[in-house]
Amino acid sequence: MRPFLACLTATCLAASLVPAAAGAASADIAHSKVVSDNPVNNTPHVLDGTVRAVAVVGDLVVVGGNFEEVREAGSGKPTLKRKNLFAYDMRTGKISTTFVPKVDGVVHALQAGTGGWVYVAGTFKNVNGVKTGTVASIRTTTNQVHTKFKPNVDYRVTTMVRRGLRLYIGGSFTKAGGQARTALARLDALTGAADKDFDFSITKPRSGTLKVYRLAVDPADKRMVINGTFTRVNGKTRHQIAMIELGEGPAKLSSWATDRYSTPCNLSSFDTYMRGMDFSPDGKYFVVVTTGGPYGTSQLCDSAARWEADRTGPGQEPTWVNWTGGDTLLSTAVTGAAVYVGGHQRWLDNPKGRDSAGPGAVSRPGIGAINPKTGKALPWNPTRTLGHGVETLVAHPKGLLVGSDTDQLGHEYHGRIGMFPME
Repeated sequence: MRPFLACLTATCLAASLVPAAAGAASADIAHSKVVSDNPVNNTPHVLDGTVRAVAVVGDLVVVGGNFEEVREAGSGKPTLKRKNLFAYDMRTGKISTTFVPKVDGVVHALQAGTGGWVYVAGTFKNVNGVKTGTVASIRTTTNQVHTKFKPNVDYRVTTMVRRGLRLYIGGSFTKAGGQARTALARLDALTGAADKDFDFSITKPRSGTLKVYRLAVDPADKRMVINGTFTRVNGKTRHQIAMIELGEGPAKLSSWATDRYSTPCNLSSFDTYMRGMDFSPDGKYFVVVTTGGPYGTSQLCDSAARWEADRTGPGQEPTWVNWTGGDTLLSTAVTGAAVYVGGHQRWLDNPKGRDSAGPGAVSRPGIGAINPKTGKALPWNPTRTLGHGVETLVAHPKGLLVGSDTDQLGHEYHGRIGMFPME
């Protein structure tokens, strides 16, 4: 994990009420090998709804989504009421009785702070009776809302990544941090103010509402990719995906562009068929997964694709593509040792499949791992019940966390949250 940034003011960021802003996201975590296919036994169970987001804050695993009841692992444990957000100790599986926030909407995204803070985003407007808008910061050790963090986001946030003192958010909002910001913004992670050096025109949705569905930022905070319903960014054609150059000074739209996501897939069902994205731990490449239907290899529907991050210019092509043959992929986590993918897919290595197992297809129900170099499925095959799919995959030094809407993972009962450990 990257060290916490040096003190920036006389207050030195050490005040107990300030949510510090450092730590690792999924893209920072490198594994030397593939995780075990046997989930740990002590993760608690979410008994209804869907787990949509996970973040690790110290020893606490913070879990968000749309649900109302949870229970610790083991027989005879009581059912606890936790609406859309709760936390448990990664070491013991014990559900926190201190962190019991009341959020009045769905949690779509989580990012860790230091000092016990966590950033929460979604469709809610109030936390613990405090008007927050759809992005808030809560201290896990006290359940306290950070009232001086005022992003004032006016509508849904579906994706969020923090890098140092920068908090990137995407969704279908029109205002953030006191400024007009449509679908994409960068906020000060301490105050919530919009960054004047980050302002992009996201326009012309291919279908439905204009939104940024997912964003990914490399570990060095030099480059990001966004996806969503848009077809233009800053007046330039960008079909559902765009790259942005970060670093010092004003952020700029990269010349990187591809037409491979310009094809329709299943337009009648999806305003965008883009889904999860993640950078490799070294920042050299990123992986994009999609839904969309079995449209063949000329299109990137229902696929995982690797893209090199240092390329520029139009007409970019993926390094490799792995097709499911007609089943949705929703999430991905890249660890260097593997590209983990989750959804409700039945197969990988299935370019010829049409809702069937074509030549060379391998069974990977609901979750799988891909070789980062070759793009072929790795032997890892723990399985899970399909449902809608795996909404979030989060890499951690101790393993891989999985959030979904079903309760069978690795041939065991794990209600909507589970973890595959490093052996």
